Order: sequence, then structure tokens, then C-alpha cells
Amino acid sequence: MPFSVILDIIDIRAEKTTGFLIIKGNGFSTAMYPLKYEFKYPYNMENPLEHHRVEAFLTVFESILKNSNYVNILDVYSRISMKCSRCASECQLYQISGDARDIPCYRSSILIRIYKRHFTMGGRFIGAISGRAAMTESDIDEMLESYYHCTACGRCSLYCPLGIDHRLILRLGRFILSGMGIVPKSLTVSVREQLEGSTGNTSAIPLKALHTTLEFLNEEIWEIKGVDVAFPIDVENAEYVFFPPVSDFIMEADTLMGIACVLHEANVSWTIASGNYDAINYGLFYSDEVLEKVLLKMIGEVRRLKGKKILIGECGHAFRSAQRFLSLYNDGEAIPVVSVIELTYDLMKAGKIEFDADAVKEAVTYHDPCNIARDGLLVDTPRSILRACIKNYIEMEPHGSRNYCCGGGGGTVTINELKSYRMDVAGKKKAEQLKETGAEIVIAPCANCKKQLGELIQHYKLVMRQAGLHDIIFSAIRMRRRQ
Repeated sequence: MPFSVILDIIDIRAEKTTGFLIIKGNGFSTAMYPLKYEFKYPYNMENPLEHHRVEAFLTVFESILKNSNYVNILDVYSRISMKCSRCASECQLYQISGDARDIPCYRSSILIRIYKRHFTMGGRFIGAISGRAAMTESDIDEMLESYYHCTACGRCSLYCPLGIDHRLILRLGRFILSGMGIVPKSLTVSVREQLEGSTGNTSAIPLKALHTTLEFLNEEIWEIKGVDVAFPIDVENAEYVFFPPVSDFIMEADTLMGIACVLHEANVSWTIASGNYDAINYGLFYSDEVLEKVLLKMIGEVRRLKGKKILIGECGHAFRSAQRFLSLYNDGEAIPVVSVIELTYDLMKAGKIEFDADAVKEAVTYHDPCNIARDGLLVDTPRSILRACIKNYIEMEPHGSRNYCCGGGGGTVTINELKSYRMDVAGKKKAEQLKETGAEIVIAPCANCKKQLGELIQHYKLVMRQAGLHDIIFSAIRMRRRQ
């Protein structure tokens, strides 16, 4: 069924009693669309509000509007009508669930309606007279259900003919909910450990364990490649201060070894910072306040070590967070942000590293992480590297900026209570896409994507494995500086 919705509506609500989404618009008859899943609220929330939630929501919303520039874009969006249903036809969640609450413009319209009703002069005036469209407890219930189902992949915005950034509205909605203390506990625990805990990283890896891991990786590289590759820590005046997703130190040894071999072989000046060795920034899908604090920590370490550039490891949201937002919070001299994929490509083109294309025999496909591909940040670069490393490459369709999300984006991969939804709804299109390639290895240069794809492969019993881009590089790189 095609779906149409206008944002200058009188009312739009999902009613549990009738099982339908009901839309009432100016000059339009009432429209009803089926709701296909029950409100379950499966999230383990930490200190959730039970009373006066509407008042709390509006208070937090008002504070954010006063201390940010969200009001400008909301003012524009509150005047836009959308009736084409394009986002519904392109959203991989709605394509599988068929539930109206998974339609991007419906999800966005909840917050837009609240803004228009309570924070615009016309909305307050009409609302006072008619009494309609005032925010209710049901709106918060819907946001909890819908806003944490969304993977924030941004595919809907790419296809929206009016340029609505649904990903931005989602981020604002989660920002408000976080201000009320209504956030899935797994996200809250990780954020607290990164910002306030003794380890300062989302996986709670202490510095001593980091040293032990790096010693192990050094020994592994020596046994496999015959080269003594160092993992420098706290070296001052290095060109690059390296920030990988901290989970790589636990789960992605080949990725880190591949990166270290590239930097060693090309004689790149780099270091790891002992005060912050985690690029993960859950602020991108938790709150802008957290986004800022994590980036300030990163800036602080670069300043302490007198580094020149930030080098982000294989992590989609970490690179986007730093590349897009770091300059907003950096009051000092500009710090360039570089992806390790970009650096590896530049070193390859300059002839500073070489690969053995016969090292990897399997058929390989490449998954585009939404945070680095949707806006066109890194699309052709990783493919150029792969084609230099392997002979049997298979492209997904669609791919690049229009690729399907892995199904675990927007922080949903960390919420264990959502696993069944990630497998059966959010990730189903990606699983189908992977199966169609017939590839034996799927490359995903992103920590969250690797976890989600690994679980999808197991859940759908796909005959393939997932790996990082630098895993393949580790197998293929020729090491010339032998001891």
C-alpha cells in the first residue's frame, strides 16, 4: 500500500486499540494504515521516568532549542509537505516489516508535530483554541519503540526529493530522550565508562591489557611476516595519532596487524595515545553532548602528544563523527582527520606499499558502511585497494552510497534486546544481498558492521565469513624491511 503523509498535519498517531496508524490532515480525509507489531519496549532502560514524562520531554526539548541551532532546520521542516512515499519504498526496515511506524517520514513527523504544536506561535495559538495535537504519553511510547529500531543509515534522506534529513531528526529525538534519562542501558553503560570510567573506553579495556595485547600482536606479525613491527605508544610529535575502535584490540587482531604493517612498511610516523585509545563515539546516536565530550577527549590527547593529524581506524561512525564534527568543537589550531583507508590508498598510489594479489584465493565482496559511504566520504577508495589485493572481486547491488545498511547501525548493534529485530527485520535485506553475491568473504571496514554481519552470517547460515579491509591487506602486503 502506498503511504502518504504531510507534515503540516492536524494529528498523526498510532492507536494501540484499533491497530492502525491514523492521519488527519488539513483538507484531507482521515487515512488509516496497519500497525504490524505490538509495543514491546524490550530495552533495559536505566532510571526511566515513570511519571510526568510529557513535561520532562518538553522541558528538555525547550532547553535544546535555546542552546543549539536545531530550531532553524525544524522551522523549515515544519512547513514542508511530504506525500510522495519515496522514503517508504527505499527504507529496508519498512520493506521487511510493512509497519507504518517504520516509515521514516512518519517517525520524523512525531517530533515535527510536537515542535510545531508546542514551540511555534501558530501551533500554540491553534492548539489552545482547538485542544488538538498536544503531546501525549503515547508520543513518547512511540518514539521509544520507533527511534531505537531505526539504524540511522540515512538511505531515506538520500532518496527524499525534498531533502529531509531524517537522520538528523532521529538524532535530535534521541538527544531529547537521553536528557530525560530514557536510553537503552547498554548505550548508557558504554558512554559512562568512556567519559567517566577508569579505563576511558567503551569496552573497559585497561591500559595494562592494551600493552599486553600490543606485545602479542608484535609477536604474531614476527611469526607470520618475519618483521619486527612496533606499536608505538605516547610518542610525541608523531604525524598521526591513531584512534581505532577499542573493540579491535579484543576482536580484530588481523585488522590492527594489517594497519601496523602498512604504517611500518611505508615508514609512517604514528603513535597510540595512552590517555584515549578508543575512536568509538556513541554521541552520534546518543546525544550531542556526548558527541562533543568524546571529540574533546580526542583533541586533548592529540594536543598532549603534539601530534599533527588524527588517524581513525576501521570504524564508520567514528570517522564520520570526527571528520564532520571535530572542527565544531576545536578551539585551537585545526587538526586534520584522516581515515586509515585514505592513508593506505595514498601510500599504495605512491608506491610505498605493494601487495601480492595471489595471497587471497577466495571470492570477495565489499559492504559499504553507511557512515562513510552514504555521504560519499569513502566509496571508490576501498575498492581500489581491494582490487590491488585480490583477483576475484564481486560487487554488491546496490552498492556505494545506495547500499543497504548492515542492519545494526545507529547503535542498535549494541542493544542485545534488539537482536531478533536486527536479524529478522533490520538485517534481512543485507543478508539477502550477501547471499546473492556468492562471495566467500565480505569486507566491512567498520566495527559495528563486522559484528552485525558476523551475526547475520550465523543466523542465515550463509557460506561466507566477514573480515576487515586491513585483514586482507595483512595477508597480501609485501614486507620488504626484514630484520
